[in-house]
Amino acid sequence: MDSTPSSELWNADLAPTTAFQRTWHWYHFAALWVGMVMCIPAYTLAASLIESGMSGWQAVYTVFLANAIVLVPMLLIGHAGTKYGIPYAVLARSSFGTRGARLPALMRAIVACGWYGIQTWFGGSMIYTLIGVMNGAPIGGEPIAGLGINLAQLGCFLAFWAIQVYFIVHGIESIRKLETYTAPLKIAICFVLLWWVYDKAGGFGPLLDRPSEFAAGGKKAGQFWTVFWPSLTAMIGFWATLALNIPDFTRFARSQRDQVIGQTVGLPLPMGLLAALAVIVTSATVVLYGKALWDPVDLASRMTGIAVLVALIVLLVDTVSVNLAANLVGPAYDFSALAPKRISYRTGGYITAGLALAMMPWKILESTQNYIFTWLVGYSALLGPIAGILIVDYYLVRRTELDVAQLYRDDGIYAYRGGWNLAAVAAFVLGVLPNLPGFLHAAFPAAFPDVGDSFKTIYTYAWFVGLAIAALVYGAMMKVRRTSAPALAPTILTSREIP
Repeated sequence: MDSTPSSELWNADLAPTTAFQRTWHWYHFAALWVGMVMCIPAYTLAASLIESGMSGWQAVYTVFLANAIVLVPMLLIGHAGTKYGIPYAVLARSSFGTRGARLPALMRAIVACGWYGIQTWFGGSMIYTLIGVMNGAPIGGEPIAGLGINLAQLGCFLAFWAIQVYFIVHGIESIRKLETYTAPLKIAICFVLLWWVYDKAGGFGPLLDRPSEFAAGGKKAGQFWTVFWPSLTAMIGFWATLALNIPDFTRFARSQRDQVIGQTVGLPLPMGLLAALAVIVTSATVVLYGKALWDPVDLASRMTGIAVLVALIVLLVDTVSVNLAANLVGPAYDFSALAPKRISYRTGGYITAGLALAMMPWKILESTQNYIFTWLVGYSALLGPIAGILIVDYYLVRRTELDVAQLYRDDGIYAYRGGWNLAAVAAFVLGVLPNLPGFLHAAFPAAFPDVGDSFKTIYTYAWFVGLAIAALVYGAMMKVRRTSAPALAPTILTSREIP
């Protein structure tokens, strides 16, 4: 069979990586995760759990457990990236079809654009806050009509947005170098911060000893599990996007061992340690300032002298590194996969950055109450089913064997009917539907007040429910299809056959 790729499905950025491009050792993956974990939203996750009634150590355990769980699909889906050198948007073609794969690619890309904008807003807010501290007075003025932020806030946001464009221009290798070089700095800063609060407060404060509100005699006695499960789902949702597009990184791994060890070392433990750091530091702020300060920008703004400048630089580097790795690489490939002939990885990055601007992330944050749970659980309901479909397709249907050449052909075995695999589409829809009523009630309670308790309960397990239903439906439908359709002989696409 002719193995020439279709120009509508292939470009140099989506092509399988060559041996020359596979430069990532295990410590690059570990550094990547340390770089992504050490970010402001991750730091503040424990705060939402403690505010819901957990003790400090219950919050830390919940964060750690969630990341140990999400590591499993990370490793499973990442295997295909390393074995075949293909990104997520191409891997999805084996299950959704050569054209249908645009659906999960677009789902993941839009979510990432929202996160890219939110992180860019956080970065701009740091500049705005800390410049005000160094100035001795707040900067800016009245909000701009239609935007809701003042000119100085807009300028800081655009400045931080522009800083990140440099890495779009210089590609994924520049991001790898940034993560590798900044990871040790971030670890060192964590220990410095611990020493600083301990020295200033003369200890680590009262939060560490505060009991859970779910304990006997507490305000929420006996209600632990009703809070734990939606909290766990939300924590899983935090990295649900990366669980899908992890092949975008593992395709550069030198071996399966490198990606497995690197991710295992780099994700669950650092995430749990960051949560512990947040609890300890915030506990000390009760002694220092009379109240718990969960926002590291707020904490940095209370420092004096050179410490303010150091804090600004560290927070900026931190936010740039996590935003590029977590929220740029994936959607850049996803947008490229929508129209490979016209959109390169770099152009996909520009589209991501442009949409992040257009979404006005400060509006998302101000209009979505309790955004961590609404936002994280909500999109985990979308991404869980996709993860279930990818895992069942790759491990149970394909037995980890893909015909790479035909992933780039519009008339091959992954074209199904008109480029769409209706089994994957049906499984995705059925995986999402049970969570839809609960999401509408959580996001718009005034508009959807009468959603039944059963749907609310299902929504607390959104990622698990969606993944399980989609996996079962897809596996059953593909089993029926496999028994009724003969397979085509495989062809192999090597780097020399790529035009």
